Amino acid sequence: MTANLPAAPSQDGAPRQALMMSTIAFTVCFAVWTIFSIIGVRIKQELGLNETEFGLLVGTPILTGSIVRMVLGVWTDRFGGRLVYTATMLAAAVATFLLAFAHTYGQMLVAALGVGLAGGSFAVGVAYVSRFFPAGKQGTALGIFGVGNVGAAVTKFLAPFVLLSWGWQSVALIWAAALVVMAVVFWFTTSDDPVIRERRAGKAAPARSFWQEFAPLKNLQVWRFAFYYFFAFGAFVALSLWLPRYLIGVYGFGLATAGMIGAAYSIPASIFRAYGGVLSDRIGARTVLYWTFAVSSVATLILSLPSADYVVHGISGPIPFHFAIGPVAFIAVASILGFFMSLGKAAVYKHIPAYYPGSVGAVGGVVGMIGGLGGFVLPIAFGALNDLTGVWSSCFMLLFVIVATCFAWMHVSIRRMERAASAETSALSYAAE
Repeated sequence: MTANLPAAPSQDGAPRQALMMSTIAFTVCFAVWTIFSIIGVRIKQELGLNETEFGLLVGTPILTGSIVRMVLGVWTDRFGGRLVYTATMLAAAVATFLLAFAHTYGQMLVAALGVGLAGGSFAVGVAYVSRFFPAGKQGTALGIFGVGNVGAAVTKFLAPFVLLSWGWQSVALIWAAALVVMAVVFWFTTSDDPVIRERRAGKAAPARSFWQEFAPLKNLQVWRFAFYYFFAFGAFVALSLWLPRYLIGVYGFGLATAGMIGAAYSIPASIFRAYGGVLSDRIGARTVLYWTFAVSSVATLILSLPSADYVVHGISGPIPFHFAIGPVAFIAVASILGFFMSLGKAAVYKHIPAYYPGSVGAVGGVVGMIGGLGGFVLPIAFGALNDLTGVWSSCFMLLFVIVATCFAWMHVSIRRMERAASAETSALSYAAE
């Protein structure tokens, strides 16, 4: 079957080529994956959706993209990233094309499930790219690959202008066409990873069974990494989707302005993921995560403070005070939060090939799935909290609870590991005496 496939490019410079093309492809996929952050606002107006319905529409592609990551990661380990990546982009393109012809809320939810396949490309890219690089460079390589998150900014920057000129359906059609073009270019400019080539040459062991791929998932450590990613990535995606709506509702910005500000948040939060990978290689992923959770706790606490009026009973009578986080302060703090989220995303994935080098696809897929589920669950939770509390900043209250829990769990786990290592060292020293 493979003998009839087009020839792959020369293996000279294959790692660099694989990384570059995977990153570009992930950028296009991520732009499609977050398409509802812009067109969803117009659809909400046209269909008269409430906040919870809007959150579900925005989050549905994130649900699909999260769930399929585990399976796509395993398929990449077994069949190779070149084939799986290309097929994933083509399937997502079909669903995005059909979205343009949806008219009811139910039809749009069904189409959104297919659009979400684009988000599964992350697990494919992680497993594919990591096989081209040694352990000491995987953090940097995967950090660069993760820059593809900037696709969210591409959508926020370009989609509003396309929408206002030709309608939201045109956004879906153009984004679908971009996926098809990218899939074709990716197939003809990349090669199979070293493990797949060695298997075909009979120089490597055959792929493990489907269930053996999931053996590492018995470890609680895997799920701890997944919870870290639930915040670092899931909350990033949720805010990328939610910020335009938040800025319109709180500060009264127009759709185009809100989209550009949302892009300003997404761009540094995506580009600096590469720097997070470099830092993780240099000073350790654990240290990077400590900084991520500490700064993010402070940032989300500040952003969670609601606008309020206070009255102090002074000596000469009541003294009124008004507190509110202005748009400039909000954008500044949100940008800092996005920057440290980008570092944290890279740090989490630095752990995976280090602890589970033979199961990057399965473990990376599960971690990515849980992180992606954060991008699905959190927008719905944001909308529900708005409906229940009537307080815009309630979304950041929830994020503060999540990141504080991540911080506490990581610290307790690390202290437990250090005590266990110390006890083992003491036992060995005693035995040697």
